[in-house]
Amino acid sequence: MPKVAIKADGLGKWFGEGEAKTMALRDVNLETNFGEMVYIVGPSGSGKTTLLSVLSGILKPDSGRVCVEGIDIWNLNADQLADFRLNRVGFVFQDYHLFPRLNTAENVAIPLILRKKNWNESMKQAAQYLDIVGLKGRADLPPVKLSGGEQQRVAIARAMVGQPDILIMDEPTASLDGDTGQSILKFVHENILNSNRCIVVVTHDSRIYEFASRILKMEDGRLTGTESRAA
Repeated sequence: MPKVAIKADGLGKWFGEGEAKTMALRDVNLETNFGEMVYIVGPSGSGKTTLLSVLSGILKPDSGRVCVEGIDIWNLNADQLADFRLNRVGFVFQDYHLFPRLNTAENVAIPLILRKKNWNESMKQAAQYLDIVGLKGRADLPPVKLSGGEQQRVAIARAMVGQPDILIMDEPTASLDGDTGQSILKFVHENILNSNRCIVVVTHDSRIYEFASRILKMEDGRLTGTESRAA
């Protein structure tokens, strides 16, 4: 029996007031399991990134709840929620969000430094994860010296270095050519996904659908359908 990773019930989120009020999420219900790589697809403006932000503890919903392994994250206090984001969730941003003044290893080590880990040990672990994502020997380079695909791999290494249970990826191939995007998602599917981890991906890129366990379709702030994929 699959173990539930994320369960969301009745999520609602809106922005603005009065006539300018816009509903971003409308009564969204979803459930993901450990061992799954779940894709959320839909047109621009359908609420996909808002949903990721709510599921990962970044943006508070106006209604509904999100449970991760049975814990309602939006009932946590500020310190508990920050701890949840730091220790349980890895987030790969669409535009990488690497710090230009830090080298590659330092960028990867940020979650460990925030946990107050020893600097030398953090750098050692960062180098190990750079090796895992195929960037051995790149630890001392600044992000500007890396290709788009390499920067995305750095972002994935940073998201994974703390060994989170939940990996959230927002448009991970948006800035990449088709071959590079496919190779990165293939790598994540084969090397990062396991029975103790759940991966949720927002994407417009149909070329990477082959790596999904399930595809959830979203439109106008609602989940409108689901498609199961072959293992």
